[in-house]
Order: sequence, then structure tokens, then C-alpha cells
Amino acid sequence: MFSIEQPATFGQEIKKSRFLAAAGPVSSEEEAKQFIAAHSVADANHNCWAWRIGMNYRFNDDGEPSGTAGKPILQALDGQMLDNVAVVVTRWFGGILLGSGGLMRAYGGTASACLRTAVRIPIVTTVEATITCGFSDLALVQARLAASSGVRILRETFIATGADLTVAVPQADASSIARMVIDLTSGRATVFLPD
Repeated sequence: MFSIEQPATFGQEIKKSRFLAAAGPVSSEEEAKQFIAAHSVADANHNCWAWRIGMNYRFNDDGEPSGTAGKPILQALDGQMLDNVAVVVTRWFGGILLGSGGLMRAYGGTASACLRTAVRIPIVTTVEATITCGFSDLALVQARLAASSGVRILRETFIATGADLTVAVPQADASSIARMVIDLTSGRATVFLPD
């Protein structure tokens, strides 16, 4: 699965109707709603949208015939294996009716073209690890974790002898990162990985 790095837009005209798509990365339903509100155009005839965050998704036809706008936008997201993304496709009616099939192609095609212009980033499944280390090893452990791809230090809690670090690590690399920390500290640090 992939997400997109930053917002993207794409516009086209189909039989005198103007379509403008905006796509952006989102990490919650609230962010998706904010993105949709920010990219909906008040003077347009329709602001149709879809978003997917994991197993959660929503779509809306905004007055177009049922199933002709929101669902094709969602299918564009799914067809490109995208997650944590919201898309709004705005339409200014040009006077020519497109029919159900034409609307589906227009909305889905505009969304797809917009998503193809976006820079994709892989979604990496992470786990939270807890690392306990002494003050003498702390700076070295922090530096090595910061240099490790996909690793983020989420929290630092200082204790009498050092610190507890809560770290997000890529699930596939969790055991090798744990070994690296233990080797780096000659076994003085402890690493707890969830089962």
C-alpha cells in the first residue's frame, strides 16, 4: 500500500463541463473532512469526494446520480493501492449531459489522473518498542536510532539511571533494530518488543 507525500491537483474539460480534482494525505476521518471542506468550491455545481484510511472509507455523490461520482473516485484510490488519502473532484456543469457511464468515467478518470501526478510513499507497518538505557549510552542510542530508516522516537521518559524510549520501528526490521541496540550498548540496554 502507498500514500501520497503532499497534495496534488489535476483539471480537465469533458464535453464543456470542467472537472478539478484535489488529492491529499490524511491520517484520520477528521483530517479527511477538513481536506474536503478546504477543497470544495462553493460556486461549483458538485463537489464529489472519497477517502480511505485503512478499512474505513466514505464517498459522496453530492447531487450527481447515485453511484456515478463518489464510488468511481474511491475505486481510483483502491485501483492505485492508495491509503490515507482523500480526493475531491469538483464539477462545473457545461450544459451537456454526460449520462451515468460518462459521469463515472469523468469522475473516476479525473481522480485517477490526479493521483498519478502525486508522489507516492510506501506505507510501512510499525510496532512500538520500549528501550531502556543508561545515561552513558543514551546519546549513542538516540543517534543510531535517528540514522535508522523508518525509525522514530515517539517519547523519552527520564528515569534515575537513564531513559525509557518509546520508539516506532518498521515491523519487518524490529528484531534487527533490537539486536543493534543491545550490541551497541554491550547488553546494558533492554528492548521490549510487542508480541
